Formats: sequence, C-alpha cells, structure tokens
Amino acid sequence: MNRLLRLLKIFAICNRYRLDEFLHFAPGPLRWLFILSPWRLLPSPKKSRAERLRLALEALGPIFIKFGQVLSTRRDLLPEDIADELQKLQDQVPPFCGEEATRLIEEALGQSVTEVFADFSSEPLASASVAQVHKATLHSGEDVVVKVIRPNIHKTIGQDIQLLHTLAQLIERYSEDGKRLRPVEVVSDYEKTIFNELDLLIEAGNTSQLRRNFENSELLYLPQIHWQYSRRNVLVMERIHGIPVADIPALNEQQTDMKVLAERGVEIFFTQVFRDSFFHADMHPGNIFVSRENPASPQYIAIDCGIVGTLTNDDKNYLARILLAFFRRDYRKVATLHIDSGWIPGDTPVAEFETAIRSVCEPIFEKPLSEISFGQVLLGLFQTIRRFDMEIQPQLVLLQKTLLNIEGLGRQIYPELDLWNTAMPFLESWMRDRNGPRALFKNIVENGPDWLEQSHELPQLVLDTLQQSRHIKTLGEQQAKAFELLQQQQAQQTHEKRRNRWRSWLAAGSLALAAVIASQHSLELDNIPAISWALAIVGLGLLISR
Repeated sequence: MNRLLRLLKIFAICNRYRLDEFLHFAPGPLRWLFILSPWRLLPSPKKSRAERLRLALEALGPIFIKFGQVLSTRRDLLPEDIADELQKLQDQVPPFCGEEATRLIEEALGQSVTEVFADFSSEPLASASVAQVHKATLHSGEDVVVKVIRPNIHKTIGQDIQLLHTLAQLIERYSEDGKRLRPVEVVSDYEKTIFNELDLLIEAGNTSQLRRNFENSELLYLPQIHWQYSRRNVLVMERIHGIPVADIPALNEQQTDMKVLAERGVEIFFTQVFRDSFFHADMHPGNIFVSRENPASPQYIAIDCGIVGTLTNDDKNYLARILLAFFRRDYRKVATLHIDSGWIPGDTPVAEFETAIRSVCEPIFEKPLSEISFGQVLLGLFQTIRRFDMEIQPQLVLLQKTLLNIEGLGRQIYPELDLWNTAMPFLESWMRDRNGPRALFKNIVENGPDWLEQSHELPQLVLDTLQQSRHIKTLGEQQAKAFELLQQQQAQQTHEKRRNRWRSWLAAGSLALAAVIASQHSLELDNIPAISWALAIVGLGLLISR
C-alpha cells in the first residue's frame, strides 16, 4: 500500500510539472496514462522543460534531489540545458527534529550525548539529502561536528530505487532512445552511490585516506576523524572554520591570492589522480573551504568524502598519454590510445575515429588556450566516441565530473586561469618520473625482494612453458575442428528456424483462410465446404510438424 501511495504521489508530481514531455521515448500505455490524467486539467507551469524537471525532483524529496545531482554529471547523456539546470539542485532540505537526531546518536553510541560531549547543539548546523550535521564539543575541548543519517532513510531509498529501476527497465526495453540513454545503467550507478553515502564509515575511511595522502601539505587539509565515536549512521569529526570557496567577497576581503588558489585547485586534482590514484569525486563548492591562516599561500579544506574515484596504473598511463596528445593536437595518437586501452573495440577504423575526434577538437582549439574549457573538450570527446561503442568507464565518468567541477571552480575564483598550461607541466613531469631511470630504480627496489623470493620457481616455470608449447599445435587443431563443427551446427539451427518460421506463417494463413471460407456458409459441420476442411487440416499439419 505504501509503495502504491508513493507511486501515485510521483505520478501526480510528474503530471503537475508536465514531465510527460520527457516521455516521448516511453511505452505507449505510459504516455496515454499521462495524457488522460485529470492533473492535466490544471494550468501548465510557465517554465522551461529543464526548470520543470528540477522543480519536480525537488518536490519528490531528498532521494530524487540526489538522483538529479548525480544525473547532472552525465553530460554525455543529457541535453545541455537540462544538465545546467540540474546542477542548481542544492543539498539543502528541511531538517528533521533535533530530538530525533539526539536519539539516533545515543542509540548508535550506546551513551547519552552528555556523556560523549561537553556541549551538543540539537539545532542542525546543516541539512542535506541523506544526513544532517550538528555542532558539538568533546570533553577534551575539541570542536567537532556530528553527522547523522536521516531516520528510516534506507526504507525510503529502497522503495524509490525499485521504482526508478522499474521505470528505467520499461524505457530501455520499449524505446530506442531509452537504449541510447542507458537508464538502467544510470540508476544502477546512482544506487551504488547513494547506498555508499548511507554508510558513514565509508566516508570516514575515505577522509582518513585523503588526509594521510596530504599530510603536512600546504595544498589540502582534511578534518580528523574521531573513530571511537563513529558508526555506520553517525560520524564525528573535527570541525573546520574555513571560508566557503564560493564566497569570493570574503576571500578578497582577507586578500587571498586568487591566482595561486585557482592553480592549487588544479594541482590538487592532478596530484590525487596521478600520484595517489585516489581522488575526491564530489568537489562541488559546498564541500570545499579555504583556510583563513595564510591568504598569501591559501590552503584548501575538503569535507564530505563519501564519493571517491580510483584509477588503475594502466588507466593513469593511458589517460596521461591521451591528455598530452590532446595538448599537442595529435589526434591519431588519441585515437590509437583509446583502442589500445580497450575503451573502444579493437576493430574500430582508426582513420574514421581520428576524423571524428578532429571534428570535435579543431573548432575548440581555434580559441586562445585560456578560453578553452578542458572539461568541455573531454565531454565533447566522450560524446563523440560513444558513437564508436565505447564501454562506459565509471572511473572516467567520475573523473570528468570532478574535472568539470575543478575547472569551473578555478575560473570562478580566477577567470584568467589557464588550466592547460597549469596541467601540462604536471603531466609531462609525471610521465618522466614514471618512465625514467628513477622510476626503474624505484621499481627494482620495491619489487626486488619479491622477485628474489620467486626466483627459485623460474626453472620450473621455463619447463612448464616448454611442455605447454608442445601441446599448442594439437590444441589449435582441436579448436579449429570444434569451431568448424560449431559453425555447421549454427548453420543447421538457422536453417531450421527459418523453415519453422515459414511453416508458422503458412499454418496461420491456412487456418485464417479456412475460417474466412467457412464464415461465408452456415457454421453447421455438414455445410462447411471441403476446401475449408482441407485448409484447416493443412494448417494443423504444419503446426504439428513444426
């Protein structure tokens, strides 16, 4: 019953904002359900389609707001106007009562808030889609914030996720546009994201890892986690007192060096990606602050590390080489690297792929480098190579989203930011360090003990290799025979299916013709013509033989 009521509410809100405009790819019955809905008698909102979609998601509640935020990062799937509007979705939602938050905290910690904290404010400091934050002070005197997951949120999320999955499956099954947009994949990605955010121990672990990666760094600071007071639904961490990065007047007032601040944001991103293979993937302005301590050498402060991205060594290597090839406008190299990496099929025509990439990038490079959006270049590339059956790479989607956030933030801080000239020296240095003599020596030092430990197995490995090589020819002949037999079986099955299909059509035609002839006469058995009986027998015989 609750699910039905929720479904009706969703349906009513979608009608109120005329979201049937987005359902041109939906199954026919679903479209007619919207068309014939009584809610269509209400006045239509005088707003753009993108704004109506955003307002509908806000009306549907926290889960759909968060879904809209995740969806806004998929610019490879969405029209530009919708992606821009969905970016406006804010994490601020009405808080739940402080008494309920206190109860949840005490239940999770097994102690009263007065035992754990010298001071605790039941008034929320901030409220987001799945959690809210309260300020407190430990008995040791440290200022902290207490993040607590909303009550009953798992049940609500579970119901809404199931509804989203059902709708996505219908769209993907019955619509060509739906297959292109891959709604099931989008919902699945969102499901992983939202359930990870419900486990605050995951966020705590990510924060600790990033803090360790940037320990004693002038670039980035992460708050300390108080593990003894943290649980899956409660997180206690150091309270930071920085300036929100989007508060440009406050940053200017303390005479922050905005050029250095913008360039350090780029450096932090590439350091996380290429040095650490572990990057904060939710770096929107609400999660980024600037330290007040040294405006001439500003330091970033990051919070809310529930979403992180990781890259394999191969991913990093290919990505760095692709980006450097972009900088040099070597489109053939960009094309071959995408094929070598396995991101697109190996049989893709290189020349055709190179031409497609050039058609996207050349018009962009006609502008001065300082005016070119690095993130938009990657976005245009991803949209282009989707035509060449590129498999969705979740790590690259997170990377693109984070880069767009970093670049947009950097140019908001310092409009003259030239991300290309900031990034290129970093990538060239990283490639030298990775492939130079120092990297080789480091690899030997790190892996030498393991190689020595395994060296006694080398003679046996050589012997096994020689023995296996003797069987390769025989195995190849056996596989060739098996493949030939499989081809014969498939050809026979195809022929049989084709023959059965014709039998079915002939049977249906015979029975239909027999029925038509019989209908022209009395339906008594004695009056049915012989030709009708003959056609019916032929039709039944064909069905039986099939």
